[in-house]
Amino acid sequence: MGPVGRGAALCAVARVSDTSSMADTPLGIDEKALQDLRDLGQEVERLRLVYQFGIEEMLTKITILRQEFEQIHDYSPIEHVRSRLKSVDSMVAKAQRYGCGESVEAIRGGVRDIAGIRITCSFVSDVYWIAQMLQRQPDVETLQVKDYISEPKPNGYRSLHLILAVPVFLSESTEQVPVELQIRTIAMDFWASMEHKLNYKYHRALSADLLSELGDAARLARELDDRMARLREEIRPEGW
Repeated sequence: MGPVGRGAALCAVARVSDTSSMADTPLGIDEKALQDLRDLGQEVERLRLVYQFGIEEMLTKITILRQEFEQIHDYSPIEHVRSRLKSVDSMVAKAQRYGCGESVEAIRGGVRDIAGIRITCSFVSDVYWIAQMLQRQPDVETLQVKDYISEPKPNGYRSLHLILAVPVFLSESTEQVPVELQIRTIAMDFWASMEHKLNYKYHRALSADLLSELGDAARLARELDDRMARLREEIRPEGW
């Protein structure tokens, strides 16, 4: 199966919720081709399951930290937590952009943000504090760090991105699963959400005026983070 056919097959298989529905071979369909699709479907399902398990392992770590702070300490740096698992269509599209191949193994090796978690917090200092707490856990391996807070993207986007590998213990093996963490303040998250919605609405063809407005909004969000940090230092109680 060629590269384009492989990617299309992956996407098609992902839309079939139950591969057992292909048990009866329709007339005119090659038995081997059908078996190949069944095998591919199982590979895709296993890939998504392993990454979902990776999300759940990381969420457990985050939940433990959050509950510890909420129940034992006077302050919790974690405000909100969201997770997502990339669709097969998104995985294939990204693999195509990266040129890493479209087999299940190629996608797993080349696309590191299949599993994703976003953490929002109140202050910039909390972003790095949360990252440090997770990175120093002995079973967590840091694969990549991209600090878009100290060096924002040209459009004004700010966030701390980490790729952390966590062990997933299966019945017959242990797999290290990469999970992308995006850690940002509420101000950063609000700006990023609005920027994403505008780009989606205008198919990433924003006018110069809108781009300028977004740039100004990013500057204001950064000023808000700086102002809140100063206020925090003035009223900060012990343990904050």
